[in-house]
Amino acid sequence: MRNRRTRLIAAPLAVVVALALAGCTQAQMQGFLPSQPGLTNHVDRIMGLWTTSWIVLLAVGLTTWGLMIWAAVAYRRRKGQTGLPVQLRYHMPMEIFFTIVPLILVAGFFAFTARDQAIIEEPIEDPDYSLTVYGKRWGWDFVYEREGQEPVHYQSIQVQNRPDSGQLDASTLPTLVLPTSSSIEITLESRDVAHSFWVVDFLYKKDMLPGVTNHMYFETGDQEGILAGKCAELCGEYHASMLFNVELVSPEEYDAYLEGLEQQGFVGPIDESLNTNTGDENIDPDRDESVDTTNEGEGE
Repeated sequence: MRNRRTRLIAAPLAVVVALALAGCTQAQMQGFLPSQPGLTNHVDRIMGLWTTSWIVLLAVGLTTWGLMIWAAVAYRRRKGQTGLPVQLRYHMPMEIFFTIVPLILVAGFFAFTARDQAIIEEPIEDPDYSLTVYGKRWGWDFVYEREGQEPVHYQSIQVQNRPDSGQLDASTLPTLVLPTSSSIEITLESRDVAHSFWVVDFLYKKDMLPGVTNHMYFETGDQEGILAGKCAELCGEYHASMLFNVELVSPEEYDAYLEGLEQQGFVGPIDESLNTNTGDENIDPDRDESVDTTNEGEGE
């Protein structure tokens, strides 16, 4: 009788679960993350880790809630009962269960996260393109390396507000141009304080620390378009305005963009000599400290 009752409950429940999963949209399948599959070689891996973690946590939550509701119903006070029910203490199997299962879950989350992070952080030996991004209060400098030629660069100023509304003027956002279908190495530097480089749709961010050089390695897919980027580390008064765009273009358009920077005269490195927050032991004695280059630069 009990087995029959269990089958009667399980069958419709399985149908409901199957229908719910079949009706999931693409946004739901990727955990509502703001990206598209295949945007980089890491995006799908991050989506998988995210959604799998939520599925496991949801299963744990449903099990916990179900046991709580079952206990509340099964052991509720019946009519005519008085006093307290028999108290259960020192139930070793249950205590072992509630100790081992969380340990397994935490160890599993750690293992899969460490595995994926190691893959994401794996350097690309010979990337198709290399560039350097400098974070500064409150803008960005982009230096594009070119094989056999001097690098070209783009320097931004702080994003400006519209005089009529006081809102940020999107036309003043700096743009980082990246080629599609290419392996890329980005070197990350800070000119002053701690920043964080975050291309939102890449689902990964990396700190930019004074005196520390970090790197990001990834391969772009064939999707072109404009993505949003921002500083993800509180860096001062205008941190919220430290925004930028990322434009994904074909390799041919990327090369043409670099040629355009060269024609505008933006040739040569803009290296650590422009940094504004160095220790006394790192200051070049020949440097003119009266020149403030924090937010000065050329536009496109």
